[in-house]
Amino acid sequence: MVTAAMVKELRERTGAGMMDCKKALAENDGDMEKAIEFLREKGLAAAAKKAGRIAAEGLVVAKIEPGNKKAVIVEVNCETDFVAKTDEFKAFVDQIATAALLNSPATVDELLEAKVDGISVNQLVNEKIAKIGENMSVRRFELFTTADGAVESYIHGAGRIGVLVEITGGTNGTEVAKDIAMQVAAAKPEYISREQVAAETVEKEKEILKVQAINEGKPAEIAEKMVNGRIEKFFKEICLIEQPYIKDTDITVKKMLEQNQIQVVRFARYEMGEGLQKRDNDFAAEVEAMKKC
Repeated sequence: MVTAAMVKELRERTGAGMMDCKKALAENDGDMEKAIEFLREKGLAAAAKKAGRIAAEGLVVAKIEPGNKKAVIVEVNCETDFVAKTDEFKAFVDQIATAALLNSPATVDELLEAKVDGISVNQLVNEKIAKIGENMSVRRFELFTTADGAVESYIHGAGRIGVLVEITGGTNGTEVAKDIAMQVAAAKPEYISREQVAAETVEKEKEILKVQAINEGKPAEIAEKMVNGRIEKFFKEICLIEQPYIKDTDITVKKMLEQNQIQVVRFARYEMGEGLQKRDNDFAAEVEAMKKC
C-alpha cells in the first residue's frame, strides 16, 4: 500500500511531482529505490531538479482553425534564446498550441492534462526537459471562439510578440482583423475604447497629471485645465480605437473600422517573458559555474 508518507519521501528525494511519485510507487509495489529508478527513466526526476531554474525565454505561438472561428495564443518558456530558436522547440510549442486548440481547456492545469499525440502535455514537457536539459513551462494561453465574427492572429519578431483579435461585421473581416492585430502588437493598447477604462483608473491618472502640472509651477486652477487636455492623450495611448492607425496615421483606428463596418470584440497581446525574472549571468559566468559542479 502506498502511503502519504512514502509519497512525501519520494518527492523529497527526487523533486518530482506528487502524482508522478504516487504512480511510481504504485507501479513498483512501494519499493522506494525502484520508484526512484522509474522516475529517472521517465526523465521526471531530472526535470524536477531543473524546475527552479529561471525560464524567461521561449516563444509565443498562435494557431487558428480553418474558417477563422476559433484560435489560440500560447506562451511556452525555456531558459535560453538558443533553445527557443531551435526547430525542435518550435515544433514542441506548436504541439502544445494544437492541444489547446483541440481540447479547449479553461486553465493551464487543464491544458497540461490534455493529450497530444497520445500523451499528456505535462508528460511531453517533462520529456522535453529531460532531453534538452533546460527548464521549460507552459506559462499561459488564451482561447477565442466566435459564432458570428472572425478571429485572426499576428506574430511578430519570430515569436516574441503575439496577438489574437476577434471582430464582427464587414465583408473583408479577416484582412482588417490582421491589420488590427498588427496595430495591437505595435501600439500596445490596453483597452478597446475609453468606456472600458475603470473610473478609478481615470481618476488616479487625473490626480497624477494634476500633480505633474503643479510641479511644473502651474497654479492649481491652470493645472486643473491642463489635466483635461492631457487625459485625452492618455486615452489615445491606451485605447485601441483612439490610436492613429499604423497604416494611415492621418486617421484613427475607429475611423478605419467605421469605413469597413467592423467592430473589435476583444484582443489579447502576449509579449514573451513580460513580467518574468530574467537571467542576469553571462556566458562566461555560466562556464565558471559549471566548472565548480
